[in-house]
Amino acid sequence: MTKKQKKTLVRILVTGAAFAALFVLEHAGAFASLPALVTVWFYLAPYLLISYDILIKAAKNISHGTVFDENLLMLVATVAAFAIGEFSEALAVMLFYQVGELFQSYAVGKSRRSISDLLDIVPEYANVEEDGGFKQVDPDEVEVGTEIVILPGERVPLDGVVTEGSSLVDTKALTGEPVPRSVNAGDEIVSGCVNGAGTLRVRTTKAFENSTVTRILELVENAGNRKAKVENFITRFARVYTPFVTCCAVLLAVLPPLFFGGVWTDWLRRACIFLVISCPCALVISVPLGFFGGIGASSRLGVLVKGSNFLEALAETDTLVFDKTGTLTKGEFRVAGVYPESGSEAELLEFAALGEGFSTHPIAHSIREAYGKPLDLSRVTDVEEQPGFGIRAKIDGKAALLGSGRMLDAENVAYAENDAAGTVVYLARERKCLGSVVISDSVKPGAKEAVAAAKRLGISRTVMLTGDRSRAAEAAARELGVDEVRAELLPAGKVEAVERLLDAERGRGKLAYVGDGINDAPVLARADVGVAMGSMGSDAAIEAADIVILDDDLGKIPATVRIARKTMGIVRANIVLALAVKALVMVLGALGLANMWMAVFADVGVAVLAILNSMRTLSLGKTE
Repeated sequence: MTKKQKKTLVRILVTGAAFAALFVLEHAGAFASLPALVTVWFYLAPYLLISYDILIKAAKNISHGTVFDENLLMLVATVAAFAIGEFSEALAVMLFYQVGELFQSYAVGKSRRSISDLLDIVPEYANVEEDGGFKQVDPDEVEVGTEIVILPGERVPLDGVVTEGSSLVDTKALTGEPVPRSVNAGDEIVSGCVNGAGTLRVRTTKAFENSTVTRILELVENAGNRKAKVENFITRFARVYTPFVTCCAVLLAVLPPLFFGGVWTDWLRRACIFLVISCPCALVISVPLGFFGGIGASSRLGVLVKGSNFLEALAETDTLVFDKTGTLTKGEFRVAGVYPESGSEAELLEFAALGEGFSTHPIAHSIREAYGKPLDLSRVTDVEEQPGFGIRAKIDGKAALLGSGRMLDAENVAYAENDAAGTVVYLARERKCLGSVVISDSVKPGAKEAVAAAKRLGISRTVMLTGDRSRAAEAAARELGVDEVRAELLPAGKVEAVERLLDAERGRGKLAYVGDGINDAPVLARADVGVAMGSMGSDAAIEAADIVILDDDLGKIPATVRIARKTMGIVRANIVLALAVKALVMVLGALGLANMWMAVFADVGVAVLAILNSMRTLSLGKTE
């Protein structure tokens, strides 16, 4: 509990004790013989103790032009109650209002602490070698390319590549994954992780301001700025609702006695009750708190949600679209077969390795790895890589093509179609097909279970998009249990496919796209909800995606959908509870059938119940 919360609690306890004593004395008749102007002073001291901060806030808000808010409602209602002699009720209203405020403060603090573990990933220093020893410097001061030393138990301060040493790295703060990850020389390492027992030397690859830890912190800190539709509605509602009910209370106090001859004090009492009931605290507090709790629960899973609007959209998702390579499959390509139409397998594999010698694509790497011999790349010239098609080059001075069947079709090169499962790379020289190489990829562990779990949640349509050929894509889809496949897509084709799927969703649910966050950035940005998988350290993922899953665990997608839906259920329950109870008691108050105690329950009681309900979101991540 913070110092401010402790101070508020002391005020509540002291005022509560004074209220109890005054309540007993009043009902024992101790004040019966005293004039009202004397009795009021017994109540005024505890009233000022419990409400002075509310009075100050109301005065400040009025001076800044914000007249109608809950502070003013409480002030007007309690002052009016004093004016008509309802001293104990006036004190009770302010006392229980402060109890509700304390609950709110505690709930928000707990919700913030649920994210604070993530914010603890900020490194305090970096070790730089100097004069034969280590100097601790601010990570902000370390330039890209500097070699730093990370001792056992220290937090990794900057993104980089391990140049020396091996260790186990704890990534739990980033990914939620409790199992440490092994790192060795040549491996990439990201800031925010905790080094295990080994000493590591790391060459930094990013400045601190662009590092993973900084980007994540910016994402979390800005999450509150992107409000869900229901949050925006509540904000707009409160702006109109508060002045409206204030005017209604004034009319309720003035019109009946003025035109119908009612007793002024009776109608003023009804107006006070009406004001207390109408305070929108339950809505204004509990709805943002519910979303904040949902975002915090997701963060404990290693899932970063950029705002409550994306949590709301994810809850409404009924179409889930996946990228194939690197998302549903490992993206670890291996040569599964070499099929020459002329010459030997060894000659065809050498030709393929030469043609792919300058490419950084995973398929090119797998072909070179399968060849396994040094390459004389001086034999290769005029290399032109065409995304989605293949490579055009000259090998030993002769025109060469390496790519999909579409590439050979476009060049009018005849070839025998290879029906083997996997990605087929056709090879041609001087417009004659030499054969093909088949590259296979394997499904990620847990991918099939994640798709099944999504369907159990009510996701009605699962779609896989890939640039791979139809036969390989359909085989993977059957293994995974995905409903539909769009294969042989160029990068722009994925965006077009998502556009068509979005058109089909008009007026129904939302569409979420799950990709690796690097080459899928345009599609991630176009979908209703873009989810980046396995993107720890990827700038493209953090920029383009709405939700970032910081490891490769596909099971976190249905888990986050569950959190989103439970969060929305809790938020909607709070809205229904608050509006229903307030509407009922407001009508009773206007008819003179509700007293101030019922008003206190309709305001503070409902607010406390809504806050407690919202706090259930804080435990969602623990149960997934």
